[in-house]
Amino acid sequence: MASEIRDLSLWQDGRLKIEWVKHHMPLLRSLEEQFGAEKPFAGLRVALSVHLEAKNVIIDDGGDLVNLIHSEFPQLLDKVIGGCEETTTGILRLMRMNRAGELRFPMMLVNNADCKHLFDNRYGTGQSVWDGINRTTNLIVAGKTVVVAGYGWCGKGVAMRAKGLGAEVIVTEVDPVKAIEAVMDGFKVMKMREAAAQGDIFVTVTGCEGVIAEGDFLAMKDGAICCNAGHFDCEVDVAALRRIAVNAAPARKNIVCYTLSDGRRIYILAEGRLVNLAAGDGHPAEIMDMSFAIQALSARYIVENRDSLPREKGRMVHEIPAEIDRAVALRKLESWGYCIDELSEEQRLYLYGNDCQ
Repeated sequence: MASEIRDLSLWQDGRLKIEWVKHHMPLLRSLEEQFGAEKPFAGLRVALSVHLEAKNVIIDDGGDLVNLIHSEFPQLLDKVIGGCEETTTGILRLMRMNRAGELRFPMMLVNNADCKHLFDNRYGTGQSVWDGINRTTNLIVAGKTVVVAGYGWCGKGVAMRAKGLGAEVIVTEVDPVKAIEAVMDGFKVMKMREAAAQGDIFVTVTGCEGVIAEGDFLAMKDGAICCNAGHFDCEVDVAALRRIAVNAAPARKNIVCYTLSDGRRIYILAEGRLVNLAAGDGHPAEIMDMSFAIQALSARYIVENRDSLPREKGRMVHEIPAEIDRAVALRKLESWGYCIDELSEEQRLYLYGNDCQ
């Protein structure tokens, strides 16, 4: 099988990184041992589409690989057993395709699993975003005003960590329920155009396009810093900023300074790409241990249930079975040395009656 390795001399550094994360990923180590004995994917090809970072059954990220197969390689569709989707953005794309009857093979919605979005999106994104920002800017967060666009699980994590670092946090939202949640979590909520004049650091976490637009840039104070932690590099409209700027020049590695006609400077981190990946090392290993365990077990579930998963139009998306979520959570607790209580048979009957399993 052909591969491309740009610099073979880096293998030792790569090996050290692999050994480091392996030590901190006990779930994947146990699954490696288990799958090594069971060989659930024997004879199959597993394709992965993930963001380039330090770290056909399909493991997808953002729906990119699924979309590629459907649009450019339709001859492969009938040969695909199914796939797993990692991100909120990817699930939105899959749901749209499924409603339109365009999705042609079963997809497991990994991001909807509790052991994924509750921890990966909230704690993983929350920490890795600020790792990337702090490493890139070398500026203090305490005392600054941080604007977080989007209060989904990722936005909650980014806002929580900003607050912990001593920042005043403003949240912008389009969902009134999430906006109420942000208010009750202690954050100010306002429209982006209003927040634009107040923010020192802006982080978009929506998965949508044009979240910070031309008018927002024009309202920003001198020295405002903008970055993206959603999925694609369209959330911060860098093209619009480029049009209205009179000059653009590197300010620091992974930072471009755009100067407006009145002399105000706006800084863009990592060209608007994912700041925690393009300007950092991505999510912490312990967090990805759970996410990748969900992925691995979901991929095995697809293979084992290939004949029973429906393949009719409009019925191609599937939630992660509760037993997979529970198995990953229990393994993680065990790896930390924690034990929890179990319901007695009487308690199960009290709670669930004859429906208890």
